Amino acid sequence: MTVLDEADTANSVIPTGEPTDARGRVAELHAIRAEALRGPSEKATEAQHAKGKLTARERIELLLDAGSFQEVEQLRRHRATGFGLEAKKPYTDGVITGWGTVEGRTVFVYAHDFRIFGGALGEAHATKIHKIMDMAIAAGAPLVSLNDGAGARIQEGVSALAGYGGIFQRNTRASGVIPQISVMLGPCAGGAAYSPALTDFVFMVRETSQMFITGPDVVKAVTGEEITQNGLGGADVHAETSGVCHFAYDDEETCIAEVRYLLSMLPQNNRENPPRAESSDPADRRSEILLDLVPADGNRPYDMTKVIEELVDDGDYLEVHERWARNIICALARLDGQVVGIVANQPQSLAGVLDIEASEKAARFVQMCDAFNIPIITLLDVPG
Repeated sequence: MTVLDEADTANSVIPTGEPTDARGRVAELHAIRAEALRGPSEKATEAQHAKGKLTARERIELLLDAGSFQEVEQLRRHRATGFGLEAKKPYTDGVITGWGTVEGRTVFVYAHDFRIFGGALGEAHATKIHKIMDMAIAAGAPLVSLNDGAGARIQEGVSALAGYGGIFQRNTRASGVIPQISVMLGPCAGGAAYSPALTDFVFMVRETSQMFITGPDVVKAVTGEEITQNGLGGADVHAETSGVCHFAYDDEETCIAEVRYLLSMLPQNNRENPPRAESSDPADRRSEILLDLVPADGNRPYDMTKVIEELVDDGDYLEVHERWARNIICALARLDGQVVGIVANQPQSLAGVLDIEASEKAARFVQMCDAFNIPIITLLDVPG
C-alpha cells in the first residue's frame, strides 16, 4: 500500500458522483449486478420473446435446479475499440457462464445471450467460455452449452477467431472425459456450428434453431440456389439427413426438459458409473409377450421398439438419432435401475440391413457408451 505525502494528498482529486464510503460502494455494486441481470433493454427482451425464444437466463432457470445457479464473471466487458464498440460495453459480453445442479448433481453451463451483439463471440466472450470449460474438465462434471449466437464478432477480427480455436481445443480435450451436450436454440452459423458438432449430443428446436457453416445468402451467391435457413440447416435437416442432431423438439421447454432427462442417465465423468435408480419393475419377471412379438418366420418384419419396451424398466427408453438411419436403433434405458445402452436392428426399416449411415450411427453410440462406462445390450436381427 502506497503512503501519500501531503503534496500528493493535496493534488489528489476524488471524482464527483462516485461513492466514497463502503456502503456506497456496495450499493453501486448491487446496482451494477441488477443491470447485468436485466440485460440490455426491455425492447431486446420483447424481440427475443417475439421470435418464440427464451432469454439466456430463462433457459438456465429451466435447465438447473431452482436457486442452484452460481454465475462466473458476470461483470466482464470487452476491451475492443473501433467500429463504435468502445461506446457499447454491456456486462456479461453476450454470454452467461456458471454452474449449478440438475437433480442434485453438478453441471457447468454457458448460454449465449442473443440480445447482446447477437450472441456473437469476441475476445472477452470467448475467455469466459474457456474458463467455464476448464472448470468443468477440472471438476469432472458435464458441460451444457445453450447456443444462440451469430458466429464470430467480426469487429474484433483475429481475436474472435482465436477464441473459437480455444473452444475447439477444449472440446477435443474433454471428449470422452466429461459429457458434453450442445443445445441449439437459435441461428448458429460459422464457428458457432463447429463446436456443437464436436460434442457428444446435439439438441435442436424446430423452426427457431439452425446450424450451418455459411448462410443462405452465400449459398445463393456461389451456387445460385435459393434456400431458407431451415432448409439449409434446420432441426429436421440435421435430425433426418445429416445426422448431426441427436434430438429435435417443437419447443424450448420440452427440449431443455429432455436435456435434464439425458443428464440423469449419464455419469459425471469417465471415471464414474451412471447413476442407479430405484425401479419398481421386477428384474426377474418373465416376458411371455416376446413369443408373440418376435415371429418364428425370419422373413416376417416386426417392430423392434416393441421388443425394447418389453425388456427395459417400465418400457421407458430414450432413443438417440431416432429419425436418422432408422434401420438401426440406439437407445439409453434402464434394467433393474442400471443404465444400459441398446443397439438393435430394426426389421421394419430396410429389413434392418447395415448400411453406411446405420454403421456410423451405431459406432458413434458404442463409442460414447464405452467412454462413460455404460454396458451395451445388442439385439441382433440383420440380413447383412
